[in-house]
Amino acid sequence: MSDATLILARDLGEALQKRNWMLGCAESCTGGLLAGAVTDIAGSSEWFDRGFVTYSNAAKMEQLRVGRDTLERFGAVSEETAMEMAAGVLGASQAMHFAISTTGIAGPGGATPGKPVGMVCFGFAQRAHDGLVTRAATHIFEGDRQQVRAASVAFALKTALNIIEPR
Repeated sequence: MSDATLILARDLGEALQKRNWMLGCAESCTGGLLAGAVTDIAGSSEWFDRGFVTYSNAAKMEQLRVGRDTLERFGAVSEETAMEMAAGVLGASQAMHFAISTTGIAGPGGATPGKPVGMVCFGFAQRAHDGLVTRAATHIFEGDRQQVRAASVAFALKTALNIIEPR
C-alpha cells in the first residue's frame, strides 16, 4: 500500500473512532486489498469489524444478500449491486455502522459495452435512525490491473472519509 493510502485509512479510522462506529467492507475487484489497507493500521480492531471478498455472483447473493434480479438487470459491475453489497455488510452485524463495497473491472480483460476496463462501482452504507442510507459512485481508473485496484482502494477510503466528515 502506498503511504497516501495508509494515511487515508488512518484518517478514516480516526473519524470512525470519534463516533464510536465500526466499519465493514465487501470487495469484489479489489479482492481484500481494502481490508488489507485498513488492517495495516495498528489498532484498527477498535474500528474495523469484518470484510467479505465476494468475487462470484453466487457469493454476492449468498453472503451479502445481493438480489439475483439486481445482478441480472444491472450486472455485477453496477452502482445498484455496489449499494446492495454495502447494505449486505451492515445486515451481517448490528455492531457495524458504516460499510464500503467495491465491484469493477480491473482488467486486462472483462470489458463489455458501456463497462470499460478500469470501471469500478463503489457502495457506501450507513446505519441511520430509520434504517440504512446507501449511496454509490462510479469511477474509471487508468492503468494496469494493479494500478486500478490500488486506485480503487484509495478512492473508496477517501470517499468514505468525505461522507463521514465532509470537508
